[in-house]
Amino acid sequence: MKNTPPRVIIGIVEIPNTRRKGVFYMVTHNEPVNQLPTEIRPAFHALNVLKHLRKAGISKKFGFTCSYLFQLVFVLIFHHRNWFQLLESTKAESFPGKDAVYRFLNHSGFAWRRFLLFLSADAVNKTSTLTSDKRIHVLIVDDSMYERNRSKCVELLARCRDHARNCYYKGFRMLTLGWSDGNTFIPVDFSLLSSAKSRIQEINPSIDKRTHGYKRRVEALLPAPEVIPAMIERALSVGMKASYVLMDSWFTYAPLIQAVLNTGMDVIGMVKADNKRYLHGGRRLSLQELYYAATLVQVQVMKKGILRSIHAQLSPGIPVTMVFVRHRTNKNGERQTPHSAPSQARHN
Repeated sequence: MKNTPPRVIIGIVEIPNTRRKGVFYMVTHNEPVNQLPTEIRPAFHALNVLKHLRKAGISKKFGFTCSYLFQLVFVLIFHHRNWFQLLESTKAESFPGKDAVYRFLNHSGFAWRRFLLFLSADAVNKTSTLTSDKRIHVLIVDDSMYERNRSKCVELLARCRDHARNCYYKGFRMLTLGWSDGNTFIPVDFSLLSSAKSRIQEINPSIDKRTHGYKRRVEALLPAPEVIPAMIERALSVGMKASYVLMDSWFTYAPLIQAVLNTGMDVIGMVKADNKRYLHGGRRLSLQELYYAATLVQVQVMKKGILRSIHAQLSPGIPVTMVFVRHRTNKNGERQTPHSAPSQARHN
């Protein structure tokens, strides 16, 4: 590899005790180009990571380049060290200061979402060529906790509820959109959601309202059903192909399902045994009444865990196929009521 010539920075400085101005030359160190481990470098080049970084408009006019800072932060996880530990090591003098890295990570003008979309689309295209054309591809929507219990001054920090553990925590809800072919899962987009009612901190008033960072902050105050359709449309706009959108029972409500159908995709999701009513044969039936009105499937299909299925409407204009499946922990029962068994709704 050819050695790159050192960069020269020319500046104007006033000479003390005189009115004359002189020119000084400061020769900087060559930026390391081999900071990536040998095992990671081929994948880094195959996915065109630095190309997508530039394509997303993440660049600087002076100082350490964005590609160098990105690689430096990226490899920290493989060394099992954080930035503070790196600066405390014996090699701290060969790395940029923490302010340079923090400004790079917190820059509100960098379109990190666009970078992730470009990178994910490239990874999906390369993965799709390794599998059969008949394999079904899906987009998966899910949310999880993003705890910041020790934080106090984080922007839009909120008090959220964990329904699995039945407790509250400080942090955010991380809404994630991913692509999968049944064997591989690739994250495509995400959004950290705060709360419009129980947030602890507000948006920094000094942030430029024209930047990507401000738009992400405004998005964090929206409910998840309003964020999901935009995430799906962005994934489709970069060329990702999928047949269905998978989601759990927290999202299978008529307004969101209709918004997803407007994007041209079908929905497969779990449904809750709540007070929702389904239109069938001119009647409005509950989930339990719909179960008894459904047709029994054949014995061969029943052995696979599917009990009954029926066509209905979630609301006018949203036809659904309700598929009742056997409970995972009670496989010997002849039938399961919707209240004790998970029920799968396939919305066509």
